Amino acid sequence: MHIWMNLLVVLQMVAAIVMIGLVLVQHGKGADMGASFGSGASGSLFGATGSASFLSRTTAVCATVFFLATLGLAFMSNSVSRAQPADTGSSVLEKAAPAVPQIPTAGQMPASGASN
Repeated sequence: MHIWMNLLVVLQMVAAIVMIGLVLVQHGKGADMGASFGSGASGSLFGATGSASFLSRTTAVCATVFFLATLGLAFMSNSVSRAQPADTGSSVLEKAAPAVPQIPTAGQMPASGASN
């Protein structure tokens, strides 16, 4: 079960990094105005409009992979927490905190030379 979670985490990280790169490479809406004045967008590898559709479709595919990996991790995490024994508690808030020893302050210290 842990190997599948590790693979999903790796898939999610790769999809996130690729998606970030694709978003940064894409032109904004204001880039069309510059292209009309001859910024050289028509001489690109994908043509004048080919890169926009290719990059946006690839970004959509990466977003879908990222979303599905996130749902898979959430489902697996929920099923792992249910498989734990009931005595440990199902939440961090339900677990008992360990006892912390009290350190006496100056007002609580017994007097060393006082007699009653």
